[in-house]
Amino acid sequence: MTSHASGTFDVKLTPQAAEDADAGLGRMSIDKQFHGDLEGTSKGFMLSSATTVVKGSGGYVAMERVTGTLKSRTGSFVLQHSGTMTRGTPQLTVTVVPDSGTGQLEGITGTLAIKIDAGQHSYGFDYTLPEAP
Repeated sequence: MTSHASGTFDVKLTPQAAEDADAGLGRMSIDKQFHGDLEGTSKGFMLSSATTVVKGSGGYVAMERVTGTLKSRTGSFVLQHSGTMTRGTPQLTVTVVPDSGTGQLEGITGTLAIKIDAGQHSYGFDYTLPEAP
């Protein structure tokens, strides 16, 4: 059965040195603090490109390990991001990496939606977990 979690998060993106500045790619570290039904932190990395001939177009990919408590179950899991912006219209998919769950979150699957409103980040997380032993 699918469950739903929601809340807010704070995010800090820190630019990292690019190995080849001429490639037009950016690299950043990700540090997040989750609040709400998911209480925890995440750390990860993002690669991005906004060097297109059309303003408002670009893309990014990211991986982040989330560690914390999801509605009283503790552990960690990995989220995989794939985002594009086409002339200002965003499309984002954030998915739990299969078999990345640990501890009481072992076996977790799901997708996470991110919303940004007036600079405030929030999430909606639809997920499934095996029944607790």
